[in-house]
Amino acid sequence: MLLERIYDEDLSQASYFIGCQQTNDAIVIDPRRDVQVYLDMAEANGMRIAHVTETHIHADYLSGTRELAQATGATVHPSGEGGADWQYGFDGRRLHDGDTIEIGNLTIAVDHTPGHTPEHLSLKLTDGAAADEPGYLFTGDFVFVGDLGRPDLLDEAAGGVDTRYEGAKQMFASLRDKLLALPDYVQIYPAHGSGSACGKALGAVPTTTVGYERNFSWWSRYVANDDEQGFIDELLAGQPDAPAYFGRMKRQNRDGPAVLGHRDPLPELDAETVKKDVEDGTVVFVDTRDQHEVHRGTVPDSINVPAFNKPATHGGWAFDPESDSQPLVLLADNRDIAQMVWDHLIRVGIDDVSGFVTGLDGLPTVIPELVSPDALESTDYDLLLDVRNASEFAEGTIPGAQQLSAGRVLWHQDQLPEEGGTVVTFCRSGVRNSVAASALRRAGHRVLELEGSYLGWQAAQK
Repeated sequence: MLLERIYDEDLSQASYFIGCQQTNDAIVIDPRRDVQVYLDMAEANGMRIAHVTETHIHADYLSGTRELAQATGATVHPSGEGGADWQYGFDGRRLHDGDTIEIGNLTIAVDHTPGHTPEHLSLKLTDGAAADEPGYLFTGDFVFVGDLGRPDLLDEAAGGVDTRYEGAKQMFASLRDKLLALPDYVQIYPAHGSGSACGKALGAVPTTTVGYERNFSWWSRYVANDDEQGFIDELLAGQPDAPAYFGRMKRQNRDGPAVLGHRDPLPELDAETVKKDVEDGTVVFVDTRDQHEVHRGTVPDSINVPAFNKPATHGGWAFDPESDSQPLVLLADNRDIAQMVWDHLIRVGIDDVSGFVTGLDGLPTVIPELVSPDALESTDYDLLLDVRNASEFAEGTIPGAQQLSAGRVLWHQDQLPEEGGTVVTFCRSGVRNSVAASALRRAGHRVLELEGSYLGWQAAQK
């Protein structure tokens, strides 16, 4: 058996390539949308991707299931559980509790494990060449290393009302009746690691076991003591803010993400054409440098999506393709970097990138407005906005600040001053702040970024 974990540091997302080395057939679980990595893995190992599946309708990234099936002819296996509201909108062999997928000597058995979402599946893998019982469990967003998938995302991102309570009850039952019914030696492979917003305290190590979680996880004592209410209370407390783009991911993943197929390499564009398009407002300029370089000068109304600091995540915060239909032009040092950023952007459904430029020569530029911590008190503004998560805000903030996380500001402009008002924004160190401020400037707000953000303000108080 071949088992490979493909991990995306940007979205803290894991997918899995599993192959039978006797028949050379393989399955991919929870693929991302830029699928070349799986095609390369199959070619390197002389395998054919015959099946593709996913554990649930994802909220944090756009699934590559349809993309990979189109590229390989693989059979698609979506969940058929969860009721009428959570049925996938595209064809495939629907999976239900107790079903199996056979891949040569390998058998994948399906467990319906609702809680994070109603249709959620966990997949038990038996390597028939070595054993006749499952040894591996792919838990999706059900069980993470040291944590559990949050059951509140349908409320936070998909328009649900108080679905979190039923989800938490389902999570408790799934743990008790499904996970803990397995032997301690079964290895757990989750869909996310540390940094994901799909839970509140995910571990950084890639795998765990049923026995380790049974003995050392925060939730195990509640299940052992049949304390459902205590479990629910702790599970729901302190969950991080869900980025607003999660709602779009849910809808698109349920209905079926558009299949991109072959993508030609991005062309390098000439400055004169880009200058005209920027001035005409027919493109969105994306500055992929870090915030320090951006603050020395950038294109007016550009958005800041740092190339080497979670471009998929920050792109999802700063740009909404449902309300902004212009194509993107990337600032990048070369085509390889531009192509990498585009690969990340399509993971969150930002597909329309027309090309790139390698510098600002010949383009209009502006210096983003900043305010130093020492000058904050004497500055005239209408709102001091903390764009960190609510949990960070609760631990301490600048007096008078209001909280609205960077991943939500673009969708909650009703909480900002009306036209003509001034907003001062800050995060912890300035990265999230630069992303959020650029998105708000593009939306027409006057934004001053606090130099050094919260850490800078704290240092100035000493």
